[in-house]
Amino acid sequence: MKTPRSHFSALSRLLHWSMAVLIVTMLFVGVGMVSTVSRLHNTLLALHRPLGIALLVLVIVRLAVRLLYGAPKLPADMPAVQRLAAHGSHLVLYLLMIAMPLIGWSMLSAGGYPIVLAGGVHLPPIAPHSVVLYAWLRAAHTWLAMALYATILLHVAAALFHALIRRDGVFASMARG
Repeated sequence: MKTPRSHFSALSRLLHWSMAVLIVTMLFVGVGMVSTVSRLHNTLLALHRPLGIALLVLVIVRLAVRLLYGAPKLPADMPAVQRLAAHGSHLVLYLLMIAMPLIGWSMLSAGGYPIVLAGGVHLPPIAPHSVVLYAWLRAAHTWLAMALYATILLHVAAALFHALIRRDGVFASMARG
């Protein structure tokens, strides 16, 4: 179970960095998707939907791994406000990583759009067909995407702060084993 450690488990690190690449990809694909009416739109859409569901599965696995293996303790000399910010920002990241694909799936369900994963595999609708609900969920998906982007920027800034200024091993705990 959970034991004190100085680094995240190899599986935690693999999930973290894989999801980081996929989430940044999703943000750019999403922006590109809503910014174009060219034939590229359909390609981006076909990429965005299954990638979102894959990220939902990965975040559930990641949460299970986090609960199973735990996380390294933060440095003892870290100020209380920074500890609070670290824990709060991780909670916000996890909530957004779960909410974004669920809201996207609900939005498409409300709009009556199929959620095609690959080939003929479709996900069932999880929200009732409603134009009003679709519009509300689309706006929520957009705003939460911006919140996710901002939270990721703060996360990267904090990681760089720990790596370059504090040099306290927090960044190293996720960067290498």
